[in-house]
Amino acid sequence: MKRIFIALKVNAGETLLKMISTLKSGLSRDLIKWTSHDNIHITLAFLGDTDEKMIMPISSMLNNQCTGSGKFELIIKGSGVFRNMNDPRIIWTGIEPSEKLIHLNEVIMNGLQGLNVKMEDRPFNPHLTIGRIKHLNDKELLKSLTGQFQDSEIQIVPVKEVILYESILLQSGPLYKPLSIFDL
Repeated sequence: MKRIFIALKVNAGETLLKMISTLKSGLSRDLIKWTSHDNIHITLAFLGDTDEKMIMPISSMLNNQCTGSGKFELIIKGSGVFRNMNDPRIIWTGIEPSEKLIHLNEVIMNGLQGLNVKMEDRPFNPHLTIGRIKHLNDKELLKSLTGQFQDSEIQIVPVKEVILYESILLQSGPLYKPLSIFDL
């Protein structure tokens, strides 16, 4: 079994790095597992523990569905938390709605369903996970810090490829190993 997911790699630009730095320094007294800059991505589909014999059919489907479908750009915008401000678990930055991104996600999900691959059953909500909150001392401070970026356009992301990743959980944090890359 391999723990796998399908994603778009995001190379953090100056403004995104500045936003992360502001959040990190403002919340330095809290217990938050910050996402490594090398691991920043937009998840298209999280498959979790998957039988290794399914990796080839999944790769083949991604090759058929994604290759040559066309490059596009996304806009990273805003910030907030998942669950809610009363019980924050994830600090995120958002993605402006994009028809091309939604279409890409739909063709991938349809392809996975065609292979009878089991996946998370939740609506597609494109975002970048910035940090995972383990313990928070001051919810108002978190609200104030994320509020600074709530309506800010942070970065334009060129989308040129879809990546099938293996997620290897290590004590130091996850290692995301590309298994296959599909040029759009």
